[in-house]
Amino acid sequence: MNPSIADNIARVQAQILAACQAAGRAPGSVRLLAVSKTWGPDAVRQAHAAGLTAFGENYIQEAVDKITALRDLPLEWHCIGPIQSNKTRLVAEHFDWVHSVDRLKIAQRLSEQRPAHLPPLQVCIQVNVDGGETKSGVSPQELPALAQAVAALPRLQLRGLMTIPEPAETDAQMRAVHAQAKALFEALRQQGLLLDTLSMGMSADMAAAIAKGSTMVRVGTGIFGARH
Repeated sequence: MNPSIADNIARVQAQILAACQAAGRAPGSVRLLAVSKTWGPDAVRQAHAAGLTAFGENYIQEAVDKITALRDLPLEWHCIGPIQSNKTRLVAEHFDWVHSVDRLKIAQRLSEQRPAHLPPLQVCIQVNVDGGETKSGVSPQELPALAQAVAALPRLQLRGLMTIPEPAETDAQMRAVHAQAKALFEALRQQGLLLDTLSMGMSADMAAAIAKGSTMVRVGTGIFGARH
């Protein structure tokens, strides 16, 4: 096993623990999602040997090849990249979670194409909290209607929200954007949706995201090293 991956995981887990303690949150309240895009099956095997089970992928065809190669391991696969209509069947058939639903059409296709023998696909809606022009995601204004529609689809289970905010200059600005996402999340829960997942925070803004209520952080470079 590559000691650096195991060492990196231990370091990231220590950072999550410290952020939880600083925020007065229970240590187990934040999951670590290892972003394994561009890394091969061997790197995922090493991360699994070091205790991780959940892996995030952006590129769907690359991910499907990796998922197939790693069928012998009890892994949970999360699609965290944009999904085009012609890729929904691959996602519905191979992934356990999808974080990047931002249109009802995509959600409907995922629901229709989810195989009957698999459990419902676990879904987060990607919301563009700060209006970043280059980012995917539904607007905060359109979020409530989309959330209710997605929650009603038969082969999906709506779990929460995902955000990828623009880089902020200060910690206070980062926290403010994460606080907006948390407020949207709580508003949906008050409307009766049974949500438990707020997928926000990456290597650079992990502590700020945890301080504002993230339940899942997505870390790639901090675990596997610089992308190759």
